[in-house]
Amino acid sequence: MDPEYFNSYVMSWGTLGTVRPFPGLNPEKDALAVQAALEEKDVVSLVSILTNRNSAQRQMVDKAYRGIGQKDLETGLKKVLSGDLLSLMLALMMTPYEHEAHRMRQAMEGLGTNEETLLEILCTRSAPQLKETSTAYSEIYKKDLEKDLKGETSGDFAKLVVALLHKDNVVGVVQRDIEALSASLDTKKTDPAIWIDILTSRDAEHLQKVLMRLEMERGEPLDKTLEKRFSGDFRMGLKTLVQCIQSPHVFLAQRLVSMKTALVHGVMVSRCEEDLLCVRAAFLKLTGTSLYTALQKNFKGEHLQALLAICRSED
Repeated sequence: MDPEYFNSYVMSWGTLGTVRPFPGLNPEKDALAVQAALEEKDVVSLVSILTNRNSAQRQMVDKAYRGIGQKDLETGLKKVLSGDLLSLMLALMMTPYEHEAHRMRQAMEGLGTNEETLLEILCTRSAPQLKETSTAYSEIYKKDLEKDLKGETSGDFAKLVVALLHKDNVVGVVQRDIEALSASLDTKKTDPAIWIDILTSRDAEHLQKVLMRLEMERGEPLDKTLEKRFSGDFRMGLKTLVQCIQSPHVFLAQRLVSMKTALVHGVMVSRCEEDLLCVRAAFLKLTGTSLYTALQKNFKGEHLQALLAICRSED
């Protein structure tokens, strides 16, 4: 690992991410170093540079690289890397919104739909973030994200997904929302529309109060209540949304437990500049093993080193 790597450990206070801006960035210098590493097939240096810059800085390096070689960095990486390591490096080279758009597209391509990934993004991202993701999706794939989501889902689940994509922040009254949700549970058939409306149109702090007090009033965990009252994809979607409202970092940690490559890439790249430290803490509490150690048990080679660089350290 080059000596400059250790300079990145200077703390950037106010962030819960593991990947921070590299101090003293010199895009032209990095571009030349990347060019040399590609020519020499020096994978260690490539990984060191690209995992040690934040997304905005990687875009600057890419721009400088194109100025040198008239080709984008993605093309160069495809000539030298392959497999899981290539997939991870390409994910890092996307902007955050391009990456989320890419993940959503991947979740809808081919046979079947990866509802869990769609829900992860829709439930853990804010309205402004989802708007930017929709724009990136349209620019990259020349398709409308809402239309594609409707085409891949149906029924009440489709209504929930679309409502999440366009989630609002309407001021509500906690007690009134509790009463509305509780009343819906006392009917013979619970109306999904009430749950969709309230859970996609209030801020997280408000909803945390509503759900906590609803659980106390009903005398059982909300997860069990939803299990009894709903079914199919809508039940899964609602349970996921509730979990993300109550504890998004625990939800993301649970996602990582499987150690499936695409899922690990998606979560770690998406959260590494925002709150991966929180996800790491939740993972340790959930499994009794640090994320850093879990990665070492499941991956190997340069791919592992890249993942460890994003994770950053042992807990």
